[in-house]
Amino acid sequence: MITGSIVALVTPMHQDGSVDWDSLGQLLDMHIAAGTAAIGAVGTTGESATLSVPEHCEVIQFCVKHCAGRIPVVAGTGSNSTWEAIELTEAAAAAGADACLLVTPYYNRPTQVGLYEHFKAIAEAVAVPQILYNVPGRTAVDMSNDTVERLAPLENIVGIKDATGDPERGRDLIARCGQTIAIYSGDDPTAMELMLCGGHGNISVTANVAPKQMAELCQLALAGERSAAEVINSRLGALNRALFLEANPIPVKWALQQQGHIQSGIRLPLTTLDQQYHADVVAAMEAAGI
Repeated sequence: MITGSIVALVTPMHQDGSVDWDSLGQLLDMHIAAGTAAIGAVGTTGESATLSVPEHCEVIQFCVKHCAGRIPVVAGTGSNSTWEAIELTEAAAAAGADACLLVTPYYNRPTQVGLYEHFKAIAEAVAVPQILYNVPGRTAVDMSNDTVERLAPLENIVGIKDATGDPERGRDLIARCGQTIAIYSGDDPTAMELMLCGGHGNISVTANVAPKQMAELCQLALAGERSAAEVINSRLGALNRALFLEANPIPVKWALQQQGHIQSGIRLPLTTLDQQYHADVVAAMEAAGI
């Protein structure tokens, strides 16, 4: 079981939108040195929505090869097509990914029965550890805790990323499924509380620009050290908010560019961060001690 800070890694790009492989390798090395627990590759923050299938698979392969067992790689392989999700998950497993992250099917808005059958089909088709991912604010579908509880006993399903931002709902998930699967936060502002209540880690956007701070916060929260965790959590509060002033990953890619880690490349229909938010992001980074 992976525990701690799992970075929802950006996919660095050149100004023409092509993948910047050199910067990607440097980011991976930075996270290994900073104490990040695992790499989350090609998820929402990694612009999975605008990568082609071959590019998607190539980024996963690159991350696995570059990390070379130094840190686990969790590959984003979800889709609103069950068959495409199976194809991507098979490719990630063949590349050597340690686990796969599967978002709820977006846009077509399946029922709870459809969600259960979708994830069951993938779990039965591919023998790789799989983490469910519920983010209703982006997908327009919300997987209920009842459905997660039905899925939790299935072989290959090992966790869920709960990005609802609802601590009470997260506590209910832990009470129902916490002994069967890992419960991860997918919401930086509420992640500390989820971990203090028995959650297993945070799949984090903020970890891109504050990897050491997020790794330390997760370690403290997992150890039940509330007071020390609250100090770091308070310091990161403004940054957690600033990185969502526009749609993720627009602000976090801009912040990484300011740090000198990546170029300004981002793919349409996403655009670079509007100038009106530049000062807010910089101030939040400074407040976080970055």
